[in-house]
Amino acid sequence: MTVHFFIRRACIWPILVVVLLGWPLRADRVDDAVQRGVKFLVRHQDSRTGGFSLKNSKTRPVVSNESYPMAALSVMAMASVGHQPVDDSEAGRAMSKGIEFLIRDDPRRNRSGGYYGVDGSRMYGHGITTLCLGEMLGMSVTRDQDRRIRQNLVRAVNLILAAQRQRKPDSRHVGGWRYEPTSSDSDLSITVWQLMALRSAQNAGLPVRKENIDLAVKYLKRSYQSARNARGHPTNLKTGFGYTPTSRPRYASTAAGLLSLQVCNLDEEEAPEIIGAANYLEDIELNPKRLLWFYYGTYYYAQGMQRRKNDKPDSDGSRFLGRIQSHGDGHWQNLLHHACNPQPLREAPFLAYLPALGRFSLDVQFTLRAYLQCLVARNHGVFC
Repeated sequence: MTVHFFIRRACIWPILVVVLLGWPLRADRVDDAVQRGVKFLVRHQDSRTGGFSLKNSKTRPVVSNESYPMAALSVMAMASVGHQPVDDSEAGRAMSKGIEFLIRDDPRRNRSGGYYGVDGSRMYGHGITTLCLGEMLGMSVTRDQDRRIRQNLVRAVNLILAAQRQRKPDSRHVGGWRYEPTSSDSDLSITVWQLMALRSAQNAGLPVRKENIDLAVKYLKRSYQSARNARGHPTNLKTGFGYTPTSRPRYASTAAGLLSLQVCNLDEEEAPEIIGAANYLEDIELNPKRLLWFYYGTYYYAQGMQRRKNDKPDSDGSRFLGRIQSHGDGHWQNLLHHACNPQPLREAPFLAYLPALGRFSLDVQFTLRAYLQCLVARNHGVFC
């Protein structure tokens, strides 16, 4: 990786630390699993468009090759394990093609102000893709490609900021985002993606005002389920974040809320919710057969808890997840039936956009598969 890449994306360096220090699996097994996952991604790229697709065992498309977030996640996944679009390798060429897919001329996107949710992924997909553009800025193959990345990133960021300014009749939803740019309410799951995207753009040098980040943080804090004292601090330091300010805490939303506050460089005095969320998560058994949205939650958990307690890596989850990749082609199997996935389908090794967040672990590689099944469905309406 270039020095520029590591300096601008300071969160990515813990990848090497975690792999080399205290890792419960041998490094060569980790590397083998990662390389199988990368090869799986490359095989599922459309050589003509640069998009990525996924099919189940009956060859029915599960994720269209026109999906912006799938391409964005795949590109960032390969970047997170050391590949660059300038590399003369299969992965490098796949990344460059994937970037071209993201910044290609798309009349639908042009008509909607640069909205990447036009493929049906809505604000989920927009946040993920904007995050990818922020991470890839300065890493492109040519100056022209870099110029077009910046051009599309600016439009995408402006849309996120405009969506945050939408009138919210319920003041508890101010500062957050929901499914559409014009939504009048908010939820934590979509807000996290937009916040990560804004932080990435800010790190890349784009003008994102502190007040926009602060508004999003305030929304996250309102989603933390606790009474408040006179100073506005939570009185319960062993609870979590809900999907909305009125929802009860869950594993995935709590892990997402924890990491989001950390990525905003808040300490525990500024955000005691970090302490409470970590305490809540410590008592949860990492079991993909019992926890809803386990993979999605665990990729947040793995990073957030590692930041919280560097001396206590998520060894139980890592050992289990390291064993899961029993398939020679590099994919993982979904173990939990749920509303968005009534049939057990492949768990694709979409390594989960770590350049903006840091802390690589095997579990991160297939965190988002079940989530993405909902993400690309036009009629989804549940927490993914």
